[in-house]
Amino acid sequence: MKLALVGAGARGMIYTRYAHDKLGDEIVAVADRHPEKLERARRLFGTPEAMLFTDPMELIRTVPEADALIVASMDRDHYAHAMAGLDRGWHLLLEKPISPDPLECLKISRKATEMGLSVTVCHVLRYSPFFVRLKEILDSGQLGKIICIDHTENVGNFHIAHSFVRGNWRNSDLASPIIMQKSCHDLDILLWLTGKSAVQISSFGSLTYFRPENAPEGSAERCLDCAVADECRFDARKAYLPVIGSWPADVLTQDQTVEGILKALREGRYGRCVYRCDNNVCDHQSTLIEFEDGITATFTLSGMTNRICRTIHVMCENGELWGDDGKGEIRISPFRSNDVDGYQERVIHIGAVSGDHSGGDQGLMEDFSYGLHHMRQSDSRSSVQKSVESHLMACAAEKSRLSGQTVRLAEYEKELLQKL
Repeated sequence: MKLALVGAGARGMIYTRYAHDKLGDEIVAVADRHPEKLERARRLFGTPEAMLFTDPMELIRTVPEADALIVASMDRDHYAHAMAGLDRGWHLLLEKPISPDPLECLKISRKATEMGLSVTVCHVLRYSPFFVRLKEILDSGQLGKIICIDHTENVGNFHIAHSFVRGNWRNSDLASPIIMQKSCHDLDILLWLTGKSAVQISSFGSLTYFRPENAPEGSAERCLDCAVADECRFDARKAYLPVIGSWPADVLTQDQTVEGILKALREGRYGRCVYRCDNNVCDHQSTLIEFEDGITATFTLSGMTNRICRTIHVMCENGELWGDDGKGEIRISPFRSNDVDGYQERVIHIGAVSGDHSGGDQGLMEDFSYGLHHMRQSDSRSSVQKSVESHLMACAAEKSRLSGQTVRLAEYEKELLQKL
C-alpha cells in the first residue's frame, strides 16, 4: 500500500515505521515543518526529495496517488488535514484527538460516512493485549453485569512536566484540554468496556501545582540559570540527560548528545522552569459519568504520580476485578457469602508485550493495514464513527468543569447537531 504522512513527530513516526518496516508499505510522501525530521524520514523510508514537504496542504494537493494518509499533525490542524485528505479520496489513520472542536469531530465522521472512506482513530488502548483481555473477561459474563467502574490514568510527574507543562500540549488554546488530548483514550475505553453510551457527566479539576507561586525561592526562568536546580526534581538536566537517545530526550533535538541536549535546554521550551511556563491545562481532573442501565464510573487523571500507568477497578454483580496495565496484571475476585468463607482469587499476567502502549500501536497498525488490504475499513475497532462519542464526552466534561454544571449528553449532542 502507498501511504503519505503528515506530521513526522514521535507518534507519526511510530505508525509509519511500523507500516514501512513490518508491513511493507511504501511511504510515498512526508510533510513536516521541521526540515531535520523530513531528512530523517527520507533516510528511513527512501521517500524521494520531491515528495518531502514543509506544508502539509501542499503534500495533500500534490501527491499523485496514495491509498491512505496518516494524519499526525498538531491537534488543531487535524480537521483541515483530514478533510482535505478525504477530498482526495484517501482513507485516513488519524491521531487522536480527532479534533479539539466537537463540531469538527462530527463533520469528519459525517464526511467519511458519506464518501464511503475509512477514518481509523488512533485509540490504541482498544488494541493493547491488557485491555483486550479485560474486555474478554467482562464480556464472558463470569462476573455478571458491570455495576460501576473506578478508573485512573496515572500521567506521571515527569511526564506531565514534559508534555503538558513545557511541551506541545501545555496550553489548550494551542492544542486541547488535557482530558481531550490525553484522556479521550480513557473515556473511549470506558465506552468500549461497558458497551453503553454515556447519559450525563460532571467534572472537576484545575491547574493547582505548576504555577508561579509554587516556584522555589531563588529559582530562575530557565533551569540552566537556576541557583536551586540541584534541589529541584524538575531540573531539566535531571529529566533529559540520563535518557539521551530515548523518550523524552529524543523529542528535544535530533542531536542526541550531551552537547545537543544542553543546547536545546538553553534555547528551547524544554529548558524552562515548570513553574513559569505558559501552561494552562489541568494537572489533575476527576470526572463522574452515568452510563445507560445505571452503570456509573469515576475517572481520574493526575500528574501527581510516580508511575505512568492505568489502573482500573470494575465492580460487577457477582465479583470484581482490578487491573494495572503497567504491571500487565489482572486480578479477578468472585464474591463470597460472608467474611469467614474462603474464596479463590485468580491472577492473570499478560506478560511482556513489545511496542508502545503495551502493544496497542502494533495492533492498531495491523488492523488498519488489514482493512486497507481487504477493503473492510468500516470494521475497524476504532473507526471515527465509534470514536466520536468519547470526544463528545471529553468536550462535555470540560464544559462541566468550567461551568460547574452536569452535562446531559443527549442534549449536548442535539445542540451540536443543530449547528451542522
